[in-house]
Amino acid sequence: MTKLNEIYKCSICGNVVQVIEAHAGTRVCCGEDMKLMEEKTAAQEGKEKHVPVVTVKGKNVTVKVGSVPHPMEQAHFIEFIQLLKNGKVVAEKQLSPGEKPEAVFCLDDTSGIKARELCNVHGLWTN
Repeated sequence: MTKLNEIYKCSICGNVVQVIEAHAGTRVCCGEDMKLMEEKTAAQEGKEKHVPVVTVKGKNVTVKVGSVPHPMEQAHFIEFIQLLKNGKVVAEKQLSPGEKPEAVFCLDDTSGIKARELCNVHGLWTN
């Protein structure tokens, strides 16, 4: 059974899907089961700089990818940044190569939030 907000990727074509309703069944693309993308944390960081850095000032939440800016090149970039609260996505920004790897969101209640982002090369990361 899937869980709400899980993210899956096709190992053949690269399609990425997010579960917005959780039910039984499998996610299939190109004739094969899609791979569940596990959220990586600072424990897996190593030399890569993917962990979202979150700053809250009042209602504004700024998320920057990495302690140094992540590359935003055609072959290596951040696809999206999301904010989650109580297991639900409450805000999202999709990014493209050439943009800054950061997002600013405005929330009435910033308690208990976490950020996650998807690097097209190195996968899904959370703070």
